[in-house]
Amino acid sequence: MATKKKKTKGKAKDGLREELEIPEGINVAIAGFDVTISAGDKSLTRTFSSPNFKLSTENNKIIIVAGKATKRERKMGGTLKAHMKTMFKGVTEGHVYKLKICSGHFPMNVSISGKGFVIKNFLGEAVPRKITLRENVKVTIQGTDIIVESIDKELAGQTAANIENLTRIKGRDSRIFQDGIYIIEKDGKEIA
Repeated sequence: MATKKKKTKGKAKDGLREELEIPEGINVAIAGFDVTISAGDKSLTRTFSSPNFKLSTENNKIIIVAGKATKRERKMGGTLKAHMKTMFKGVTEGHVYKLKICSGHFPMNVSISGKGFVIKNFLGEAVPRKITLRENVKVTIQGTDIIVESIDKELAGQTAANIENLTRIKGRDSRIFQDGIYIIEKDGKEIA
């Protein structure tokens, strides 16, 4: 009985080459695996440590090259492009997360003191809940809204998540005790 040979697509032999257009007003510097994207006085640096990929710039484009074009390399190439697009948006517009303060049972006092974010009287607790805010993240409180801004999307998202987790309730029915701080908008996308 003859064995069947698997057919391979032509892409696996050829290699992968992805191109990403650099928007106007943005400077890109690539040194090995380090990519620095800057616009004006804002600058972001990120290390993409993937030994299968080589990054370079030519003709106002970022070139992503891999030796093989397997399914994994195509996914990684798309991931690299998505991270760089996020960095482009960060240095031009910035990333904004919005949170809502909800206090139905006890009036909660939320404040920022130095690099600390403090919640007092959460569900009548005597000890305040605190977190330390990260560098390069701006947090402002406007009435019952909290706005988290940064040029780095991951820092803004992690800070918003840390603030939300600060008021997590354990051991109580969340349908009744809805007090807390909740993310209502993630980088321009409303959460239902």
